[in-house]
Amino acid sequence: MARKKKHAEHANHERWLVSYADFITLLFAFFVVMFASSQTDKAKAQRISEAVTDALDKGGVKAIVHEVLGGTVDDKGVGNAMMKGPGGSQPKNVPNTPPPPEDKDLMPKMMYLNKMLENEIKDGKLEIRQEARGLVIKTQAGAFFPSGDDTIDPARLQIINKIATLFKDTPNAIRLEGHTDSRPIHTARFNSNYELSAARGIAMLETMHRYGIAYDRLAVVGYADTLPVAPNDTEENRAKNRRVDIVIVSQPIKDKPKEPAAEPTPPIVPASAKPDPTAKPAPPKKK
Repeated sequence: MARKKKHAEHANHERWLVSYADFITLLFAFFVVMFASSQTDKAKAQRISEAVTDALDKGGVKAIVHEVLGGTVDDKGVGNAMMKGPGGSQPKNVPNTPPPPEDKDLMPKMMYLNKMLENEIKDGKLEIRQEARGLVIKTQAGAFFPSGDDTIDPARLQIINKIATLFKDTPNAIRLEGHTDSRPIHTARFNSNYELSAARGIAMLETMHRYGIAYDRLAVVGYADTLPVAPNDTEENRAKNRRVDIVIVSQPIKDKPKEPAAEPTPPIVPASAKPDPTAKPAPPKKK
């Protein structure tokens, strides 16, 4: 019997698609990581990185993707070794507090203060808000001053130092507004709540000047109990009304006009030295 001829095997010319697909997948992962690393929102970048990593892990390229996405494994490992972005190498012993903003706009400084004084705000010692008149930092008098006194608690000086340092180079005026509750006061030092509120504002002024704020940018106002933020019906509400507001005024201080130079004052000549117009000239002396 005649043998059947074997048909020639069909050559697979599409195997290159497998390598091409792997290459495109890795290229996609690379550009996604580069995009995520350039974002300022680190949380969003981390979510993007984790999503891409998870998707690629299920595709069977886990080892290669970890080299691309994982950053530096160790000091001499494989990775992108970037300072920013997901998985990048991070320097050690770097404080979490960012440098203060250089923008003279008050909004970035308010955001920076909220972050820098986060614990004090949570404890109720401070309240920071943006108002039409400017940036208002409300300091609870109970946390900064003893009852019925105008001496700042030394433990709170560091807070004032941070505020003064942040606004030391801004052109805005700063007002220190003292407030009290409605209970009257009459002591050997303070005859009224007006005196107490003004004295606390002056104490805050002197402290901020000591930390670098010029006197010509500072002003003090004593409101006593005329501008409460809460009804004076409970001790908690009265504590809210006892405060000193540090107001960073919205409008910068205008340059002071230069005073014209004073005209020189003519010298004073004594009466005895002045010539007498009626006197006759003396005759010439004979030789």
